[in-house]
Amino acid sequence: MRNKLVITLTTVYGSRQYTFNQVAKYLLAIFIVLSAISFFVSNALLVVKTDDLADLEEDHQVLTENYELMVGSQQLYIEELKDLSLSLSSLKEEKNQLKEENLRIGELNASLDNSLYGLQELLGLSDEGEIDALRAEELTIEANKRLFFLHSIPNGVPIQAIRISDKFGSRIHPVKKKRVMHHGIDFKANRGTPIYATADGVVEFGGYHKSSGFGKLIILQHNFGFKTYFAHLDAVKVKSGEFVSKGQLIGLSGNTGLSTGPHLHYEIRHLFTPINPEPFLSWNITNFDTLFTKVKGVKWASLKEMYPLNQHSQLSQ
Repeated sequence: MRNKLVITLTTVYGSRQYTFNQVAKYLLAIFIVLSAISFFVSNALLVVKTDDLADLEEDHQVLTENYELMVGSQQLYIEELKDLSLSLSSLKEEKNQLKEENLRIGELNASLDNSLYGLQELLGLSDEGEIDALRAEELTIEANKRLFFLHSIPNGVPIQAIRISDKFGSRIHPVKKKRVMHHGIDFKANRGTPIYATADGVVEFGGYHKSSGFGKLIILQHNFGFKTYFAHLDAVKVKSGEFVSKGQLIGLSGNTGLSTGPHLHYEIRHLFTPINPEPFLSWNITNFDTLFTKVKGVKWASLKEMYPLNQHSQLSQ
C-alpha cells in the first residue's frame, strides 16, 4: 500500500476507493503544481491586464474630455461663423443702402442743378457757366425779391373775363355821353363772375359807394403806396379792415352804379394817381424788369435801397 495512492469518493450511493500507482501519483502532483503555477501566473496577468484596462479607461476619459472640448470649440467656431456671416450680410446690406443713397444724392444734386439752371432761365438771367454756392444764393435772393414784389404790387388779371371792353384813357362815357378820362380797364363778364385780389393788402373800403357812380366797390391798399379799385360789383366778399392775400376771392362782378351792362371796372392807383393797369396785367417773374421801364409814374429806383430788395447788400453780409 506504500506505493499506491488510494482516493475515496463518497456519494449518496456509498463510498468508492480508487487506487493509483506511483506514476499516477507523480502525474497528479505535477498537475497540481502546474495548476497552482497557472493560477498564480493568471492572477499576475489579470493584475497586469487590470492595470492596463485602468490606463485605457483613463486614456478613454482623457480622449472623451478632449473630444468634448473639441466639439465645444467647433460649436463656438460655428457660432462665430454665423455671427460673421450675419455681420457680412449686414455690411452688404449697408453697402447696398449707401449705394442707393449715393444714387439718390446724385439724382438730387442733378435735380437741384437742373432746378437752379431752370430758375436762372426763368428769371431771364445770363448763363454764367457752372452754378456754385454763391451763384445759387444770388439766384435765390433774386427769386425771393421778385416774389416779394409780385405779392406786394398789383399784377395779373383780377377776373376770368369774356374780353376787355374798354381801356385806360380818354373816352366817351357810355352813360354821361361826354368825353371823360377813363381811369381803369373794363372787363366784360357775366354777373356773378369771381373777382380776385391782385396783390396782398388790406381792405380800405368794401360796400356801396354812392357818390362815385361805382356802385358796389372794393378798394384795397397795397405796399409802396399802391391801391386797386374793383367797381360795379354784384357782391362784396370782404369787409373794411380785413387783410387779403394775392389770389383771394374778394367779390363778384355785376352791373351796379353807372353801368350799362355786367362788367368789372378795375383801377390801379399810386399815391392817389391812376395808372394804366395794362402793363401790370402781364407782369410776372419772367418779364420782371419790363414793368419798371414801361410805367413811368413811379420812382422805382428808390425801392432798391429797401430791405429785402437790395440784393447786393444781402450778399455782402
